[in-house]
Amino acid sequence: MAHNLLQGKKGIIFGALDENSIAWKTAERCVQEGAQIVLTNAPIALRMGEINKLAASCNAPVIPADATYTDLDYDFYHKGLDISAMSLHRVLQTAYKLDALNEWASVVALTYIAAQRVFPDYSDMADAKSMLESISRSFGYHYGVKNKVRVNTISQSPTRTTAGSGVKGFDGFISYAEKMSPLGNATADQCADYTVMMFSDYTRMVTMQNLFHDGGFSFTGVSASVVEQMEK
Repeated sequence: MAHNLLQGKKGIIFGALDENSIAWKTAERCVQEGAQIVLTNAPIALRMGEINKLAASCNAPVIPADATYTDLDYDFYHKGLDISAMSLHRVLQTAYKLDALNEWASVVALTYIAAQRVFPDYSDMADAKSMLESISRSFGYHYGVKNKVRVNTISQSPTRTTAGSGVKGFDGFISYAEKMSPLGNATADQCADYTVMMFSDYTRMVTMQNLFHDGGFSFTGVSASVVEQMEK
């Protein structure tokens, strides 16, 4: 059910690859709530994905945008930090310098609790998510002072997206989180709804926060179902 939460608002959705993407579902929900959007992703992702299908359904233009420096010889670790964290810094810095965002605009980036806890198979992406959250806090301060722009991250449950499925041991991540979370894992559609709320005027005074959207996983020490499984 739509409530016109984003009526009259305009925005950019980064990273929609296919129908499994949280960004894809968020784009659909934003349009349902009255927003006008532009879609963007790296050129290779545009070729690999199905973004034109989303663009047609959302009546949205597609603009290729590569947020990495193509003339630098990074190793894989640096490239991971570059794509998954520093890209947000470049986007925000460009918007800041161009005064591209209106007062009270909202920026939301997706992260994961591996930024705070060790998940062995999440590897160097945990470092990237830690950097992403730090960048969000830093720019949340500076952009808030400059133009009342708020910047937050959403720490989502492990979710069956095309990107997430590439993590080693991903099925184990999902199963463990489901057993540990009092409400169970949050779905991609539910994350899209939460993101829409963060874009709306109802969250005007929320900024520089890492918001856990994980069914309670982040604050559960151990659950009864996990204890029962360990005792078998």
